[in-house]
Amino acid sequence: MESVRREVVQLAKDGFKEVTLLGQNIDAWGRDLVPRRTFADLLRYLGDIDGIDRIRFLTSHPRYISKDLIRAVKETQVVCEQFHIPFQSGDDEVLRRMERGYTHARYLQIVDDIRSEIPDAGISADAIVGFPGEQDFQFERTLELCKAVRFDMVNTASYSPRPSTPAAKWACQVPEKVKQERLQRLNEVVYEHSLHRSRQLVGRVMDVLVEGPHTKRPGQLRGRTRCGRLCYFDGRVSDWLGKLVQIHITDAFNFSVVGQLVSQDSFL
Repeated sequence: MESVRREVVQLAKDGFKEVTLLGQNIDAWGRDLVPRRTFADLLRYLGDIDGIDRIRFLTSHPRYISKDLIRAVKETQVVCEQFHIPFQSGDDEVLRRMERGYTHARYLQIVDDIRSEIPDAGISADAIVGFPGEQDFQFERTLELCKAVRFDMVNTASYSPRPSTPAAKWACQVPEKVKQERLQRLNEVVYEHSLHRSRQLVGRVMDVLVEGPHTKRPGQLRGRTRCGRLCYFDGRVSDWLGKLVQIHITDAFNFSVVGQLVSQDSFL
């Protein structure tokens, strides 16, 4: 924990305001340390570093995520209320063949635990369609999970064989046409729910950390809310870069929102 903290302290001295802790299975951090630590311990340990306004983390694995981690996010002010938890498939048999180590019901329980503690938390995920042997009814279970959760965003993909993996050699490969049809259906659900989540922010005043200019619209800035939503508003980079500002959200899109600066002294 000490080495991570030293690095974050140095980043703060260098002028950075936000840090992302990155790991393939971030919640498993600390299991090999002596004495054993948890990722929740690490978040709490980093919570009082001067100059750091926000800490994010990814990627969580349903096998390792814990209620204590959820409490650490809730209790540690600088940690943003955002969780990225890939589910890959909503069908238990497909998950077993993927060797994912959890079930449809377990994933929904994790989401319930998060939303009972942090109702406004952003929840995103990864999903794969067309894993070898996936049947139509099994794909429907993936749609059912998405509809139950109503994710902020899901990174979707159709299965493609990877060299030296067991599934790449299985004879039950799903036809490409079927994979593309399933991917389109999944994306339609994802877009619908993402827009719904964006619309829930309209009318609210949100804290946004200004990251830089809009990449396509001169005169606009971009940043993110604590729950991870991209936000655009009018302003000059020289005035607001790196500052926390308050934005009144006025419009919603699939994966972003638009708003107005509340006041010229709104930075925190």
